[in-house]
Amino acid sequence: MLTAGPPGAEERRTADWRDVVAVAAGNVHTAPNTGRSHTVGLRADGTVLAAGWDRDGQCQVGDWSGVVAVAAGWRRTLAVLVDGTARAAGRRAEGAADVEGWRDLVAVAAGDWHSVGLRADGTAVATGNDRRGQCRVGRWRDLVAVAAGSLHTVGLTRDGRVVAAGSAGAGVAEVGTWCDVVAVAAGSHHTVGVTADGRVLAAGDDGRGQCDVAAWRDVVAVAAGSTHTLGVRSDGCVLAAGSAEDGRCDVGDWRVR
Repeated sequence: MLTAGPPGAEERRTADWRDVVAVAAGNVHTAPNTGRSHTVGLRADGTVLAAGWDRDGQCQVGDWSGVVAVAAGWRRTLAVLVDGTARAAGRRAEGAADVEGWRDLVAVAAGDWHSVGLRADGTAVATGNDRRGQCRVGRWRDLVAVAAGSLHTVGLTRDGRVVAAGSAGAGVAEVGTWCDVVAVAAGSHHTVGVTADGRVLAAGDDGRGQCDVAAWRDVVAVAAGSTHTLGVRSDGCVLAAGSAEDGRCDVGDWRVR
């Protein structure tokens, strides 16, 4: 595994991980009282690894099995099991870990204080803090992907449109005009999309240049952090925009499959 960030950070202690097929980084909005995070890895055999901040037990996933997807939020880890149900570890205060009743899931997303699930029938469910309306996803249909930021939620429909709910500052109105989108990501306060021809779209807070992605081409995947954005090109090169604090954008020499 490759990681970037503060040297010696506990969430970067993944060098001995093997047979990992997916990873999730515990995202958190940038503020004076936040910043610690954790990393989760899904192994090919359906078990889960975790490293980093464990204040609320968000890394207590060693006994999980039969997992097909993972997500990591602030003080929280989520998983989708092979039977379509969900598990959660970590902070319970806002209700964002109350996912045990969900069924028929294919994916989950974890924001700061809310969680979102994507069902096999293309609908979505959400739980947790809804103070900006970020959990109002009950009417969404024909979804193929979901993403969650600090105070907003994004969904990608089968026909390449983007829907969003929550904080206006995260670009929830602007993304409704996007089309021909094949992937989406939600940062703390910005939203990113990849079009079928490999271009990258971004809306929302650009205070640290995290939305300066218009020149990117041949991109096949994106990820969004608190104040930065990453993209993977078809040739395996990794691109970065936004805040470079703590070395989070030091990915120029990365080559990924």
